[in-house]
Amino acid sequence: MSGHLVILSAPSGGGKTTIARRLERTRGDVGFSVSATTRPPRENERDGVDYYFFTRDEFRRRRDAGEFLEWAEYAGHLYGTLRAEIDRYLAQDRHVLLDIEVQGAAQVRRHRPEALAIFVVPPSAAALLERLTGRQTEASGEVVRRVAQADRELEAAGEYDVVVVNDELDRAVRAVSRVIDGAQGVALTPTEAAPLVAEIRHGLRTWLDQHEQDRQQQREDTE
Repeated sequence: MSGHLVILSAPSGGGKTTIARRLERTRGDVGFSVSATTRPPRENERDGVDYYFFTRDEFRRRRDAGEFLEWAEYAGHLYGTLRAEIDRYLAQDRHVLLDIEVQGAAQVRRHRPEALAIFVVPPSAAALLERLTGRQTEASGEVVRRVAQADRELEAAGEYDVVVVNDELDRAVRAVSRVIDGAQGVALTPTEAAPLVAEIRHGLRTWLDQHEQDRQQQREDTE
């Protein structure tokens, strides 16, 4: 059976990269497309394994040469999917997983409408906030940015083929695996997932509103 292109997206903190890497390790017919980025490597990240780390000039040169299937700017850095990564796996009749954010996913679907698009959501706003805040008692500017970004990303869930709830990692990995194999009824349709997505977004916006109120109160208390 020939492989196909699989898009895996999620809000920030949704667990898509963990799911993609688990599938890569456990399924010989699945390859993980390593993205390119202009952000600096984090500790223990390896070039060509976690990302292809390019300078901004190198990224732009490759972009202008048409080497990217998709690219986007996220948090001040450029990210993209190299066409060569896709072709390498598809030539081996393997499924290729794209771990990409929603802006890049929309570009892929325009160029490759046959791609299978899977959106991963947390079971609740509380679960996502715990992942995003890291149990911090006070929200930093970076945490606030990530929560607001997650809210915007969740808005795109309705554009995907199916939605998988990541309430327990092993179960979510199995669901994504079965969707790749063409199983029916193992994931939610966007319509079925809409109430949960709306509830999560409401919880995130409530958190953001409360954070802003707290900041305003602190300013007033110091005046």
